[in-house]
Amino acid sequence: MSSKVTTATIRQMKKEGQLITMLTAYDYSMAKIVDDAGIDMILVGDSLANTMLGYDSTLPVTMDEMIHHTKAVCRGAERAMVVADLPFMSYQVSRKEGMRNAGRILKETSAQAVKLEGGQEIAKTVRAIVDAGIPVVGHLGLTPQSVHQMGGYKVQGKDESVAKKLIEDAKTIEKAGAFCLVLECVPTPLAKMITESLQIATIGIGAGPHCDGQVLVIHDMLGLYPRSSPKFVKKYVNLHEQMDAALKQYKEEVTARTFPGPEHCFGMSEEVLKKLY
Repeated sequence: MSSKVTTATIRQMKKEGQLITMLTAYDYSMAKIVDDAGIDMILVGDSLANTMLGYDSTLPVTMDEMIHHTKAVCRGAERAMVVADLPFMSYQVSRKEGMRNAGRILKETSAQAVKLEGGQEIAKTVRAIVDAGIPVVGHLGLTPQSVHQMGGYKVQGKDESVAKKLIEDAKTIEKAGAFCLVLECVPTPLAKMITESLQIATIGIGAGPHCDGQVLVIHDMLGLYPRSSPKFVKKYVNLHEQMDAALKQYKEEVTARTFPGPEHCFGMSEEVLKKLY
């Protein structure tokens, strides 16, 4: 097992041009699989609201739910750095609230960093959290916690004014002390420009190949959802189809009494059995 991935590891990878891999995980079993595969960073995203809890957005997930899932992930991750999302309204109210909730996650879960969405408007909160000794990952572009304000899940930065703001926001978040920055649904040339302008690593999701790393929601890339995936997702396998076939076969075998078979059963001596009648 390689040594634990830390903020220093991520900075060094950026410096040396080594690409960073990140995937989401929300429980012990999946975290262990991801960790054993050698993925560098595991994100316990507030996307667990959709993938694990069945909500139609990330907004309803609570701090207690994030902590519950992050604890499980940390138990399964030996090498990978675990980053936990701060959920909606856990840091927007005040810097004090942001610091308290970021501290809760590190104190109660063993995660190594927290992730916050936003730019210049949350820079002081990022600075305060970092000054408290808590590593921060930023998140710009399509920020799902602001989906209603954005008017839906849309690519961000296609026009000049928004593109310029994203560039300034990225520099501001870096200056505030974040060690890493997620860029979501940003045009490829803009993501390249931002990546080249920063000393900290960028992790892209729908932001093209020029970021310092990539992240995907594991349910999307493994095809665990029957729904259609976003354009930026590559489905490496369709586990939903495979699981559906397995479950139907199980039902057929149970109802036909072909499962369990002799190889799945335990016997006992005839002598003992006769004494029971």
